[in-house]
Amino acid sequence: MRKTKDTYWTTVIAPKEGSFNLGLRDVWQKRYLLWLFVKRDITVQFKQTVFGMGWYFVAPLFSTVMYMVVFGRIANIPTDDIPQPVFYLSGICLWEYFSTCLTMVSSTFQTNVSLYGKVYFPRLITPMSVVIGKLFRFSLQLLTFVIVYLYFVFRGVNLQPNLYLLLFPLVVVCLAGIALGLGLIVSSLTTKYKDLINFFATFVSLWMYATPIVYPLSYVTNPTLYKVMLYNPITSLVETFKYGAFGAGSFSWGALGYSFACMMVLMLIGIMMFNRRQKYFIDSI
Repeated sequence: MRKTKDTYWTTVIAPKEGSFNLGLRDVWQKRYLLWLFVKRDITVQFKQTVFGMGWYFVAPLFSTVMYMVVFGRIANIPTDDIPQPVFYLSGICLWEYFSTCLTMVSSTFQTNVSLYGKVYFPRLITPMSVVIGKLFRFSLQLLTFVIVYLYFVFRGVNLQPNLYLLLFPLVVVCLAGIALGLGLIVSSLTTKYKDLINFFATFVSLWMYATPIVYPLSYVTNPTLYKVMLYNPITSLVETFKYGAFGAGSFSWGALGYSFACMMVLMLIGIMMFNRRQKYFIDSI
């Protein structure tokens, strides 16, 4: 009788054990797949479009003109003696990246339900590909800001960039991390409470007005309201960028550290909730 050989499995797909297993090792092992998702998201954005990448240059300019009319002329809100176009553009670029990532990550289960039901791969790859892929759009909008910024510099406007501008990569990382962490929390909750996504979309649109995007932080004179705004982790990130680019506004290492701590906490909680919920979401969606 011929002796059969033992069978060894090269890959075992099984639920992750332990609450603190974040699954980041699986994402790293499948990093080529992460890149494919990022590449897909970038190319899909320009298919069947008339202007292609041109929309990403034009859209922030349209928003800037609207803000100049509504908040600059009608509401007469000051901009700390910074030219209105660059002031509004600086906030628009940051907020558009953050809000887009947050909205798309929060609906990641609903968006990818058909894909999740067909093939296995580390589910965390899809929301991570969003925050990475949107960096391409963000870079184009940031280029628009740089062009307008240089225009005013060459006209002799006293803009004072300083060494705090070197903190810009940290600002972007914190924006991406907060959007990813909070988006994962919301996406995990919406698998059970489906109407939460509608409420959250409204919340994100209102959140912008609680962030110094269309007005400087110095415009808030009420002490209580000022302290409440500092609890918004996006406030210090926007102010850090504006302070580094214009030399105006406010900067605090403590506030920046608070935003970084919020990012770490939200990411930790978000990944844990996402990993726990992904085992059951196919049955609930």
